Amino acid sequence: MKKLFAEFFGTFWLVFGGCGSAIFAAGFPELGIGFVGVALAFGLTVLTMAYAVGHISGGHFNPAVSFGLWASGKFPAKDLIGYIIAQLIGAVVAAGALYLILSGKSGFNDAGGFAANGYGDLSPGGYSMMSALIVEFLLTMFFLLIILGSTNVKAPKGFAPIAIGLGLTLIHLISIPVTNTSVNPARSTSQALFAGGEYVPQLWLFWLAPIAGALVAGFIHKALFDKE
Repeated sequence: MKKLFAEFFGTFWLVFGGCGSAIFAAGFPELGIGFVGVALAFGLTVLTMAYAVGHISGGHFNPAVSFGLWASGKFPAKDLIGYIIAQLIGAVVAAGALYLILSGKSGFNDAGGFAANGYGDLSPGGYSMMSALIVEFLLTMFFLLIILGSTNVKAPKGFAPIAIGLGLTLIHLISIPVTNTSVNPARSTSQALFAGGEYVPQLWLFWLAPIAGALVAGFIHKALFDKE
């Protein structure tokens, strides 16, 4: 249960901090933090929670990460369902808190895009479904390679959260214009549920592509890099 609570709080913080920065601060008139600020916010959420609770649960905060670690032989299959449920609950609770805050703004009518992920007309830059599939697959694959490499027993101790946080920052700098950056099915699900509309039918891509990329990374690391 300690591990599940750690995953709950870690995923909550990722969604609340990352998506919250996009919802409240990215476009604030003249003082907005912009894409760079949002990218940094997502990286900081993972970095801080990896240090805070990573020693308890491993600091996944993302179903794709759990699948990737399983594929690499670093995580037991029997724990997958519990971790994913805890991550989803943490993400949805965080999105609910963001919605309550947003609804308190003067003139509030609806949540709008609510930092949800999308392609086609729902892509910030108007990118196609194929573009979204490619970018989400590749970036999640490299995210897992960063995680697996930096947490390897031969890697320098104590620096993994920094590499992982900066990796996630770079991922957002690349792909916010394409999909609003997912690489995390829990994060995508929580925001789509409150944004509604066409965001929900597009959720399949933000489960399929990140998990596929994570699985490939897990198999690559196990076959090529996790050897004596």
